[in-house]
Amino acid sequence: MDFTPSEEQSAARGLAARIFGDLSTHERLTAAGTGTDAELWKELCAAGLPAAVEDIGLLGLVLLLEEQGRTTAQVPFAATCVYGLLAVAEHGTAEQRERLLPGLRGGTAVATGAFPARGRVHLAEDGALYGAVPWVPWLRDATHVLVADADLALWMVEASEPGAEACAAGAEACAAGVTVQPVETTAPWSAGRLVLDGVRGERLGNGPEAYAAVLASARTAFAGLQAGVCAGSLARAVHHTVTREQFGRPLSTNQGVLLRAADAHMDTEAIRVTAYEAAWRHDERRACAAQALTAAWWASEAGKRVVHAGQHLHGGTGADLDHPVHRHFLWGRQLDAYLGCGGEVLEELGLLLAESAQGDAA
Repeated sequence: MDFTPSEEQSAARGLAARIFGDLSTHERLTAAGTGTDAELWKELCAAGLPAAVEDIGLLGLVLLLEEQGRTTAQVPFAATCVYGLLAVAEHGTAEQRERLLPGLRGGTAVATGAFPARGRVHLAEDGALYGAVPWVPWLRDATHVLVADADLALWMVEASEPGAEACAAGAEACAAGVTVQPVETTAPWSAGRLVLDGVRGERLGNGPEAYAAVLASARTAFAGLQAGVCAGSLARAVHHTVTREQFGRPLSTNQGVLLRAADAHMDTEAIRVTAYEAAWRHDERRACAAQALTAAWWASEAGKRVVHAGQHLHGGTGADLDHPVHRHFLWGRQLDAYLGCGGEVLEELGLLLAESAQGDAA
C-alpha cells in the first residue's frame, strides 16, 4: 500500500485547503445559519475541484474532504461527488455520462443520495417509484437524487419533478412526483424529507452490486470528512490549551490534558489511515468492502470520542453553542450515525467476514 498523494492529488488538496481556509470562516458560517454557502460552492466549482475528482480518484476525494471537514464548510461537496460524479462515472452508461457529468462537474447540477437503503422506496409494476425517506442530506440543494429500491436497484431521480415546489411551499396535498420537505439535522446539511409518488427515474448500474459499491464509496468518503472534522476540533483544542493559563501555567502542561489530546490524536489518525486504505484499494480496483466498513466504524466510534474531547478540552468555553468548536461537535455526531452507526457497521463487517470464511472453507 502506498498512500503518498500524486502530484495532481497534492495540488488539488492544496487548492482546496486555501479555498476552504479563506472562505469557510466563523463569520461566514454564522451568516449561513443552517443553509449552504452558495458563494463558496461556486468558488469550488469555478476552481474545478468537483471535476478533478474523476482524475484524482476516491483517495483524492478523501484528501479534499479532509480539508472541508477542518473548516466544517457548508457545501454539498461529498454528496455531489459520491452520489453524482463517481456513481455516474463508474456505473452509468456512455449516454448517461455524456449527459449528466458536465453539469455535476461545473456545479450547475447538485446530487445527493437517499442512503443507506432501508426498504422505504418501492418500484411499482408500471415502473414508477413510490416511497418516503425521512431525511436526505443536502436535498434542499439537489437537482438529482440517487435512490435504491427494495431490490437495491439504483435510480437517478430529478429533484425538480412536479410536486417539489408545492410541497416546499407548505401545501397539504403535494402533486404526484418528487416532494421535498425541509428537515433540520444535527449538522447543518440542508437536509429534507424525500417523498416519491409515481416518479420515473433512470436506472444506474447493475442492481445490488452497484448499490454496494456506491455505499462503500460513500462510507469511505464520509470517513475522510470525519477525519477532517476531528483534526479541526483537535487543532482548536490544542490552541486553546496552549494559550489558556491556569494557576500560572498553560492548561496543556497538565498531564490529564496531554493524555486526552494524545488519545484524540491517535483516534483521528486511525480514522484517516483506514479511510486512506479503503480509498486506495477502491482506486486500485481491489476488494474494499471490508475496508470501507472498517473506516466507517472508526469514523463513528472514534469520531464521537474526538469531538467530545475537543469540547471538554475547551472547558467552560466548550459549552458555548456559538463557539466554533461546537460546529465540529455537531458535524462529528452527525457523521457518527450517518450511513450506519458503529454497532450497525460492525455487524455488517462481522457478517461479511463470516461469509468470506465460509467461502474459503468451501
